[in-house]
Amino acid sequence: MGDRSTQFDKALMGLRTLVMTGAFEANTRLPEVALSERLGISRTPLRQAMDRLVAEGLLERIATGGARVASFTVDDINDAIELRGVIEGTAARMAAERGADPLMMGEAERTLAEIDTALAAPDGIDLDAYVRLNAGFHSLLARMAGSLIVQREIERVVQLPLASPSSFLKEQELIPNFRASLTRAQWQHKAILAAIRAREGARAEALTREHARLARENLEHFAKAGPGVATRVPGLSLVTPD
Repeated sequence: MGDRSTQFDKALMGLRTLVMTGAFEANTRLPEVALSERLGISRTPLRQAMDRLVAEGLLERIATGGARVASFTVDDINDAIELRGVIEGTAARMAAERGADPLMMGEAERTLAEIDTALAAPDGIDLDAYVRLNAGFHSLLARMAGSLIVQREIERVVQLPLASPSSFLKEQELIPNFRASLTRAQWQHKAILAAIRAREGARAEALTREHARLARENLEHFAKAGPGVATRVPGLSLVTPD
């Protein structure tokens, strides 16, 4: 069982990376034999991984058999980001109304303190730390609701291209006023946590939904950045002109 699980994980990680980094053009049928050889796995875990990516929306089934890479418009990505905001907002509201676990709240506070340190690094922003800590904060937010259903739906939606909270952070030179953008995001993190602590469900939800929309602003900058950018931002190669 363990070996089969490891093979599936290897197939899923490898296939998702290939799809998200533009190894195959949108609407291109995936060559199963070549892929299994490339990833060093058998076709059974590969097909299981393909089934998972079909469920996530990265692949589409072909009527004649097999699967192809899905394509997305900018509007599709904006919708995915908006959906993430709705579900994360629901998680924040539920955490506030139900009362978040004190241990999780403490961990979230420590995470935000570490983000402050990353933003104030003497040699400039410690971006690797910021990306890791930002992902950690959003993971905590998903768990604070105390609902496995909500947590699972957040985990699913962030797998869509460019819907993750960290999607655009690695190519900061393409984002105007990047430091100001991160500072604004951190202010929102703190405001969300304060609203949860104060049991202000509606405010926590509204702040979280507004926070997700930062990604829509970044998407707009990347969509206008011109050719060559798609290969540098995972998922951007799947976005087609409207």
